[in-house]
Amino acid sequence: MRVIVVGGGVVGTMHAWQAVERGHEVVQIEREAEARGASLRNFGQIWVSGRAGGEELDTALRARELWERIGSRVPGLGFRAIGSLTPLRTPHEYAVAEAAAARPDAAARGYELVGAERARAINPALRGAFEAALWCERDAAVEPRTAQLHLREALRATGRYTFLPGREIREVTGPGAVRDDHGDTHRGDAVVLATGAWLSGLVRELVPDLPVRRVRLQMMQTAPLGEPLTTSVADADSFRYYPAYRSAALDELAAAQPQAPVAAAHKMQLLMVQRLDGGLTIGDTHEYEHPFAFDTLEDPYEHLTGVVESFLGRPLPKIRHRWAGVYAQCTDTARVVHRQQVAEGVWLVTGPGGRGMTCSPAIAETTANELGW
Repeated sequence: MRVIVVGGGVVGTMHAWQAVERGHEVVQIEREAEARGASLRNFGQIWVSGRAGGEELDTALRARELWERIGSRVPGLGFRAIGSLTPLRTPHEYAVAEAAAARPDAAARGYELVGAERARAINPALRGAFEAALWCERDAAVEPRTAQLHLREALRATGRYTFLPGREIREVTGPGAVRDDHGDTHRGDAVVLATGAWLSGLVRELVPDLPVRRVRLQMMQTAPLGEPLTTSVADADSFRYYPAYRSAALDELAAAQPQAPVAAAHKMQLLMVQRLDGGLTIGDTHEYEHPFAFDTLEDPYEHLTGVVESFLGRPLPKIRHRWAGVYAQCTDTARVVHRQQVAEGVWLVTGPGGRGMTCSPAIAETTANELGW
């Protein structure tokens, strides 16, 4: 079988991986010289802990298994089974974590409520003031800015993979066939459009009423911390945004402990991961209304800096990078992904939202199974 994958981000690359693993030939086409969207502009978190139960959690757990397996074969991914900690400072925050730890699927997520002393033993860099923490053992991390590069190196080594950058697909010309802006037609037994947040052009022509929206976020990265941050770190505002934490305790937290005004205005949570070079990736915000602003705002960065410094008990290293990114999210946020046949032999796979990096291996596996690869 010959598979054409359109899109060089992590979802597209994982579809290429699945096809090559199953013995097929793959041509992957990317409109930029390299992927430049949400697949790079993210935390690199394999984030199991906050996922909704049912299909979403099952997908995340399967993806976590696949990431570890692929990481053992592709060391350049930088896969680390580091887990995450969410420090807790108030009785309301503790009650939300306690309710989460009592979920029937808590063991699958690796939830454990730990005291401050145990949390600091797990992550000694957390020297700030907090009373307890929610430890999530199943969370992990990879290096988002280089993951696709290393995956493609491994794919090329099979002799059954070709990467064609700098080509934009303009038209579906027949069953399993697409034409690019160079005038070349690419034919296969299946075409997967994994175009991420690029929802205009061909995608709009094929699916005018696509139930997917775009979301913008701001993030930053520091100089090396100078010591290991041995886990990912979240703050209790993350409880407000991840479905696993929904409970009566969360309702009480929302009523009694409103977010800081800047955090509420920008729909913020703290997520933080250390990169292999020692720097910290820190975010994030959420913006849903179009058109998106073209500039980044300082207030959210100042808020995040204050939260991080309060957990670390020390000043943050110098900020080296600030950026905004855009990802595609199903308008029904309970859906893991939008997968649709849009022409004969052509499928669109988009809209995983903030789950893209976490769930992409399992999303691609499901596509391969459904298409009979």
